[in-house]
Amino acid sequence: MNPFYKDYSDFLAEIFPCKVQKISVDAGIPCPNRDGTIGTGGCIYCNNRAFTPSYLSESAAPAGAENISRQLSDGIRFFARKYPQMSYLAYFQANTSTNTSIQQLRPMFEAAISHPEVIGLVVATRPDCLSAEILNYLAEVNKHRMPVIVEFGAESSHDSTLRLINRGHSWDDLCRSLISTHKAGLKTGVHLINGLPGESEDDMLVTVDRLNTLPVDCVKFHQLQVVRNTTLARLIESNQISLSTYAIDDYISLCVKIIDRLRKDIAIDRFVSSSPAELLIAPRWNVKNYQFTALLHRALQDRL
Repeated sequence: MNPFYKDYSDFLAEIFPCKVQKISVDAGIPCPNRDGTIGTGGCIYCNNRAFTPSYLSESAAPAGAENISRQLSDGIRFFARKYPQMSYLAYFQANTSTNTSIQQLRPMFEAAISHPEVIGLVVATRPDCLSAEILNYLAEVNKHRMPVIVEFGAESSHDSTLRLINRGHSWDDLCRSLISTHKAGLKTGVHLINGLPGESEDDMLVTVDRLNTLPVDCVKFHQLQVVRNTTLARLIESNQISLSTYAIDDYISLCVKIIDRLRKDIAIDRFVSSSPAELLIAPRWNVKNYQFTALLHRALQDRL
């Protein structure tokens, strides 16, 4: 057990009777912030290739139940070499898989639920893109078939920041969706980005304070990364946005403050994310995630 904060593995152990690994799948459904439903261009920092697992290529994601089953099997083969005694969670991660009707989505969810090695479902979505029909379906799955966790990309609690990064939703949208999902009996997660343009450290800690007031079970943080072929990279290159990314020691200091501030029952999934080296412009820390965690734990230990 992590002595410094509630770790995501501890959260999962409360739900599942064995160790589990997320297997990312792509339902082939576009983000509403790109297809014109909500906006175009996407979030200014987003390049979907930056978080696509190596076993899941973008070209292998036409929508359909059969393809979901194949992606899960491919992902399980990838992880089984290293973790032969693992069970798996189907993780609908790419783009916004709930940006469609329940009629289109149900067969893909059913394919995931029916996979013999899958014991849970994780759905990543946006606060403005979870219909009552989809939520009701997920609540029924959670009640009668297997645990379901719904993760919301929120990124910041400050609406001025959300407008600047072209998110297309507000913090109030997040609050409403999160509360509805919690009331439906589902576990909830929130994704936040530290270091967004125009935000001070105090602004980021205010977001943590606001998160503490909501029915949240887990949270993902990561540092803002400037990635090639994004609007953010082009804005910085043309001097339309000035941005100073974190040095690793300063970011560790921020994470310590976040841990002190965060409600103790909220599990922390991660503090950092790593884009492929060929895409990443900044910050280039050259540390793996587990190495960053070790540095963070050392900083927390040094305070004792």
